[in-house]
Amino acid sequence: MKEPFVAYIRKLQDTITSAIETIDGAATFQEDLWKRPEGGGGRTRVIENGAVFEKGGVNISEVHGKLPESMQQYFGVKDADFFACGLSLVLHPKNPMVPTVHANWRYFEMYDASGTIVDQWFGGGQDLTPYYLFDEDAIHFHRTCKSACDKHNISFYPKYKARCDEYFYNAHRQEGRGIGGLFFDYLKKSDTMTMKDWSAFVTEVGNSFLSAYVPIVEKRKDLLFTKQQKDWQEIRRGRYVEFNLVHDKGTLFGLKTNGRIESILMSLPPQVQWRYDHHPEAGSKEEELIKVLQNPKDWV
Repeated sequence: MKEPFVAYIRKLQDTITSAIETIDGAATFQEDLWKRPEGGGGRTRVIENGAVFEKGGVNISEVHGKLPESMQQYFGVKDADFFACGLSLVLHPKNPMVPTVHANWRYFEMYDASGTIVDQWFGGGQDLTPYYLFDEDAIHFHRTCKSACDKHNISFYPKYKARCDEYFYNAHRQEGRGIGGLFFDYLKKSDTMTMKDWSAFVTEVGNSFLSAYVPIVEKRKDLLFTKQQKDWQEIRRGRYVEFNLVHDKGTLFGLKTNGRIESILMSLPPQVQWRYDHHPEAGSKEEELIKVLQNPKDWV
């Protein structure tokens, strides 16, 4: 599983960054190659101050070595080694009418003292965080996710859509981070799915990403917006930051395995506001968004 998936995420990174540069038309990705002292490394690509994207990153990593003690306790193992690889991306647009998007596709192996694989799984997903809600955009994103899932099992979309709504939830705010998409983890060999089956499913979802997101960007990137709407975007970005620093398991894993801090925190937007006890105006588009975030919808 390891080598084919590493080759896949390397190629997918090239495909996505090329497409994003084309859409932006002004900025290009800066690339950093880095190594992890304990084993492995990665390729970080960041775009900033573009015509369309204020900041974004499309990163891949392949790390291995001794599983830190805190993570051994988490998984209930002793003296385990691990290998983990994946692609993680976040794109923060300039225009508040364009949603932020996040995606991740990853593979994990765990080994005993003799180097034998004792556990392995896939995980990942993709989710949308709008600042102004356009129903047709949400429907398009979710339809694309559903189409990818249905090619493998018609039960996958409702299951992983529900998990996405549950996972990307700011419990301290009692609202979702966005309008969801897909989230799956610990996809392991079973009576009905081999690891090759899971690999095919995860890569199917990865391949659907550009089709899910790019049409939305192209439709909204040139819409006019006000200073008040930009302020709202930055206030909502604050909620995004809160989730990533308080709840996100990927951030926690990176920090506990001595990951590269610049790559881990790449997801944070450059301009954010926290206003004391802020509430949107009753009946406004801003309040409309909040109501949906408090009560997730079935978009398809």
